[in-house]
Amino acid sequence: MQIIEVTGYAVRSAVITMRRTGTPLEFVIFPMLHVASPTFYSQVRIRLRECDLIVVEGIRGKSVGVSALTLAYRFTPRRRRNGLQEQREELLLPEAVPVVNPDVTAAEAIADLKTLPRWTYLLLMVAAPVMGLVFALRGPRAFLDEDLVVEDLPSTLRAEMMADDPVGHAMIDRRDQRLLDALGEIHAERGDEPIRVAIVYGAGHVPAIVSGLRNRYGYRPREAEWLTVLIPT
Repeated sequence: MQIIEVTGYAVRSAVITMRRTGTPLEFVIFPMLHVASPTFYSQVRIRLRECDLIVVEGIRGKSVGVSALTLAYRFTPRRRRNGLQEQREELLLPEAVPVVNPDVTAAEAIADLKTLPRWTYLLLMVAAPVMGLVFALRGPRAFLDEDLVVEDLPSTLRAEMMADDPVGHAMIDRRDQRLLDALGEIHAERGDEPIRVAIVYGAGHVPAIVSGLRNRYGYRPREAEWLTVLIPT
């Protein structure tokens, strides 16, 4: 399934609607990129207003390690000439729609990363700020470079490959499990209601979301809408 489309002209994200036969509830998946054009976030916000519940990604709490990792995408928007914006809840989430956050705490995220070999963990902490500087200097066109990837900015193929990557497992396995458990509770409690449940998570989590909703609960992709994330200049 195509999740993020990268061409020489643009980067696009597929908003995927999943339904289950005989169940009025539907899940709408928004594959997010933590850095994008302001227009992309505006388009997502407009669509979130039409939903009845939002399940949103966001590591809870603070830690030095998590802050170091997120430097990879926090540097880029600081150069105004790049025309990009960092994803922020206050600009993305409509106030009138209830929000659920089943994500892990910062302490849990770092504990998972520390299960990696020590040199791998240290390399991650050092590489993230360096990658952030590269993206800031190169601007939007850096997102078209197959050799440059930051968390939650994968091509579909790269997202699938993360399933066999120890670093990918450490970064997302526990978080995906928490998310799918939360979606299961929503399905069990509100499956008979004609509501739209938005899932606003990074693109790297989407393969697990789609397969989990299908295999656990019988939901299948029924519609997709492409949103332009950014147009390189």
